[in-house]
Amino acid sequence: MHISEELKNKINIDLYEKMSTEKTTVNVLEKDLQVKLWKKKYDFSKANDSERQIKRWCQERVAAQERKRGVTPNIDKVSTPGTDKEGDSLNPSQPSVNNGSNSSEHLPTICDTEGGPIKLRSQEKKLIDFSNKLYLAPLTTVGNLPFRRVCKTYGADITCSEMAMATNILQGQMSEWALLKRHKSEDLFGIQICGGWSDTLTRCSQLINDQLEADFVDLNCGCPIDLLYKKGEGCALMGKTNKFEQIIRSMKSVLDIPLTVKMRTGIMDNKSIAHHLVPKLRDWGVSMVTIHGRSREQRYTKSADWDYIDQCAELAKPMPVFGNGDILSYEDLDCHINETEVKGCMIARGALIKPWIFTEIKEQRHWDISSNERFDMIKSFVNNGLEHWGSDQQGVETTRRFLLEWLSFLYRVIIFLTLDIFPLECLKVFHRK
Repeated sequence: MHISEELKNKINIDLYEKMSTEKTTVNVLEKDLQVKLWKKKYDFSKANDSERQIKRWCQERVAAQERKRGVTPNIDKVSTPGTDKEGDSLNPSQPSVNNGSNSSEHLPTICDTEGGPIKLRSQEKKLIDFSNKLYLAPLTTVGNLPFRRVCKTYGADITCSEMAMATNILQGQMSEWALLKRHKSEDLFGIQICGGWSDTLTRCSQLINDQLEADFVDLNCGCPIDLLYKKGEGCALMGKTNKFEQIIRSMKSVLDIPLTVKMRTGIMDNKSIAHHLVPKLRDWGVSMVTIHGRSREQRYTKSADWDYIDQCAELAKPMPVFGNGDILSYEDLDCHINETEVKGCMIARGALIKPWIFTEIKEQRHWDISSNERFDMIKSFVNNGLEHWGSDQQGVETTRRFLLEWLSFLYRVIIFLTLDIFPLECLKVFHRK
């Protein structure tokens, strides 16, 4: 029992003193910062100046391209919010031409409001070697901090927060900031954000860069949810190259840490466009791209197209490309790493079904985990949840809710010895349900 006879929380004095001095979780929203965001008094001058200059540069470049084609340019129509003119739609049937005009050396000098150059930070921008690392996917709802801690104990190298909306972060919403918390065990941690406008995403990037502890920022361009797609977010960015470029370049200008992108093969089924985008993303300064081998229309059905991921990885060199989709054993990962040009793999449902898949991959063996070991794993998750969400009634209910969410995947685990009876392909179909 956590409640005394006086209906007050019991306190273990020794444990309380130890935990109060030991900081296990970072990226907590402080009250004074929240008030600044509420009152719109946070200084976003760097983000505003960078975004405005890069947006203007992109507009002028598009206008110059239109003049070459003999079309009368109208800069005001380029990237106008809320219209169909906001950037060229990418035609899947025609490959893009990379003539070097996207190179960062042609970018204008970003100036502040008084005409002087913006002072850059003294430290060099951080570089990360993503190659050959096991990446736990940023799983909405189920990829919470307690679950990430479980996966870290089994050998996950890279972890990432759940998808957070940039607008909600800028509004100081406590529920959205809770998604950004980082445990001390997460030694290589990224924050994934989603949005549809360059000004919002640039301000959010500056806020993360200034206030939070993260090793990289990941832009979600693969979310298939209709609500986000209709607002021009998630997968919708893949079809708006001018808008996409403004967002990437603006975010890069305010970040001291790497920027990565997660996307799908395309929007429409059988009309893949990622191979047109990955060379552009490389030229725009993206550090790494993760490609989910399905289109938006496919959602999570059908098999991931690893041949297409391999094609994209070849075009993206030397930028590393991670593949995502249908990795349920160490044989799957070895096959993709050895037979394609990908530099690593992101594991999503495979980690939800059996978090020990990271151990299997590193030790190159099948692990028929015992029921006692699975029970200890669940107890570890519960303890992590009570520590993260609290041990009061609300914390217990929250922990129970997310435990049940996870169990809806965990029950699908099948003992390796049964593979002589059930064909492997049938098991993959079962796991995709």
